[in-house]
Amino acid sequence: MHGSEGIRAAEGDQAGQASPQEKPANGVAGLKYWRHDLMAGLLVSLISLPLSLGIAVASGAPPIAGLFSAIIAGLLLPFLGGSYVTVSGPAAGLAPVLLAAMLTLGRGDLATGYPLLLVVISIVGVVQVVLSLLKAARFSAIFPAAVVEGMLASIGLMIIAKQLPNFLGANYHAHEFFEYLAETPAALRHMQPRVFGLGLACLALLFALGSRRAGPLRKVPPQLTVVVVGIVLGRLLGLGDGALIHLPDQILGHGLVLPNFAGLLGDTALWGAALAAVLTLTLVDGVESLATAQAIDKIDPFRRKSSPNRVLFSMGVLNIASSLAGGLTIIPGGVKSKACIVGGGRTLWANFYNAVFLLFFLFVARPLIGMIPLAALAAILIHTGYKMSEPGVWRHVASIGREQLGLFTITVVATLMSDLLIGIGVGIAAKLALNLAFASRGAGVAEAIARAPGRLAGLFRSPVAQAAVDGGSYHVRFDGPLVCFNSLQVNRALAAIPHQADRLLLHFQDGVTIIDHTTCENLIHFAEEFERSGRGTAEFVGMDLLRRLSDHDSCTRIRQINLPGPLPPRPSRAFPGELWGGLPLLSASSALQGLALDEALRDAFGAQPVHADHPRGVLVRLGMVPVDRYIKHPEGDLAAFSLHQQDPRGVDYASDPSAERARPIM
Repeated sequence: MHGSEGIRAAEGDQAGQASPQEKPANGVAGLKYWRHDLMAGLLVSLISLPLSLGIAVASGAPPIAGLFSAIIAGLLLPFLGGSYVTVSGPAAGLAPVLLAAMLTLGRGDLATGYPLLLVVISIVGVVQVVLSLLKAARFSAIFPAAVVEGMLASIGLMIIAKQLPNFLGANYHAHEFFEYLAETPAALRHMQPRVFGLGLACLALLFALGSRRAGPLRKVPPQLTVVVVGIVLGRLLGLGDGALIHLPDQILGHGLVLPNFAGLLGDTALWGAALAAVLTLTLVDGVESLATAQAIDKIDPFRRKSSPNRVLFSMGVLNIASSLAGGLTIIPGGVKSKACIVGGGRTLWANFYNAVFLLFFLFVARPLIGMIPLAALAAILIHTGYKMSEPGVWRHVASIGREQLGLFTITVVATLMSDLLIGIGVGIAAKLALNLAFASRGAGVAEAIARAPGRLAGLFRSPVAQAAVDGGSYHVRFDGPLVCFNSLQVNRALAAIPHQADRLLLHFQDGVTIIDHTTCENLIHFAEEFERSGRGTAEFVGMDLLRRLSDHDSCTRIRQINLPGPLPPRPSRAFPGELWGGLPLLSASSALQGLALDEALRDAFGAQPVHADHPRGVLVRLGMVPVDRYIKHPEGDLAAFSLHQQDPRGVDYASDPSAERARPIM
């Protein structure tokens, strides 16, 4: 999900590596790995240089502001901690937000808006520090995964649109996504062919270097290769100074822009825009920082875990420091962090060496930086935006479920038509409506409306019915909807596993009407980490009895409920003839792989003869153990009872399958 572009591909390569016995630590103890971190820092700096310049240009800031941001982040992060191999700096994902805020605060003038934006970034940093002290990082779990993916994809599309002026060498008057699209036909007629040709060549080179056929060239950072090729082509084509990066002659004298606190605080007309910018930047910066840190944890060869609240605290301090020095917002970068791991980086000291190399480039190689064409940087950013929103991202979301693709698309469209804050809000509202619809399945319209307030409240209520230790086993019993909005209570129960427990059992009881994708993904990941860490085994009890909405491992699951009316006779579809206590057995696992459970039950009931002495019934089993019994009474009501527990009257259904008392399915 998204700063996390390029991470998915690395997970398969890195995740299977065994964790070495010694796990490198941050701080002074990490200095003994200086050789590894030095080489990783050099590799990262070759990527960070063009990215930082390009992100600053895309944000509407002076190019040098991007380098200031990366240098400050690199020098300070090793002393702040929070993660282990993430590399922080300016982020492409925040460029559209920064540009929009700068134009709003400056009333259309970037030069006026930039010092005011620096004040906003300072406030964002303070808010992040306060949130980290309040342990607010845990609230990132309530954001639906598809909405976060949609947010990042929309940012990618905005990056592409807003780089068209530099890519084509044409002037645009647009500020919004669809305005850029509307102006593009006219811009194509007035573009500079040499600039466009250079940008197109650089973009094609980036895609070529990203393919498996690139061979040995893949070992060189593609961004560096594109910058070198861009410089050569720019010289050959004779591009003017207006098409190249501009750095001030006196970097500290004329390149440093300070925040204009008096200008913002003294103009009350700007307070509304400033507040909106603070909210948007805090939300996007925080969510993307935590998502990237967690994604990098998955490919860390040493399997170290970042501290979410400490990451949030570090980003807050870095944003304050960066803004006071004229820099941009700072978050962990997915591309740079992956390069750090590939380069052998062990600790956060790789950030420090990255900053040292950037300082060298800035003060020693400044004339060379001034030869980089803006079109080459635009190509790098367009490629980055494409990776955040490419068709593969849409296919991945669609593979999880059509409802996830719907949420994803709604978030993208709403964001592009308005802004990030509104887009995220619309996506969350759509997610709430979807969960409510799933929770109301089987009810009539009048009943669904009448029960909507209670069911809506149930989406935020703790689904944990019981969490208890039994010997060496830790049992967590869920008996309510499991969705992202109540994930905090779920995470709290999972975090309370005692050290002596070597077996985790998650029970999904009848009250679990839905397990959404976000929660399912988190539960599966937690179980995998529990086993991988050597703590013991983890088991899901009853999850297979919920209907999957796709074949994806972490797809949404809903309980098949309320099969009303008489069941029509149907020919059996390979219904097993095995009996248990006089009732046929139906394998839940095979039924759910081929058909929905309700369809399998209908076929099973239709294949049975009618017995006068007892109602028709079917036992559903998981593996070799019968787990639920479904009974079709003559009057048409379908009921079921669990074989895991005894009836309150003392009837043990597991040993007495002929018992006729059953609990109605609600």
